[in-house]
Amino acid sequence: QVQLVESGGGLVQAGGSLRLSCAASGLAFNKYLMGWFRQAPGKEREFVAAISGITTDYADSVKGRFTISRDNAKKTVSLQMNSLKPEDTAVYYCAADFGLGMSRTGYDYWGQGTQATVSS
Repeated sequence: QVQLVESGGGLVQAGGSLRLSCAASGLAFNKYLMGWFRQAPGKEREFVAAISGITTDYADSVKGRFTISRDNAKKTVSLQMNSLKPEDTAVYYCAADFGLGMSRTGYDYWGQGTQATVSS
């Protein structure tokens, strides 16, 4: 079965950095659009970033601070988060969507999430 396992969350001060990783198994990784989403307490889950082959997409709130990348050989997708703000505090989820067309909705598979907390 398909599994997406996130890692790399933690506690960091404002202005710091975190690197999230997601390891995928059970799917033809290079045929999937990979994305990161987040959900803060009391808020709906929101799109953060996505990557197909070399095409990327970012939410306006993270553009210029976050970078998404993928390694098809290792079946991993990463999210480098710099200049973190308290409002970036959330559970971050990795997701996979079959096909390589860019999308912010309708993903097929989801990980269980990893907590990232930014203190002020």
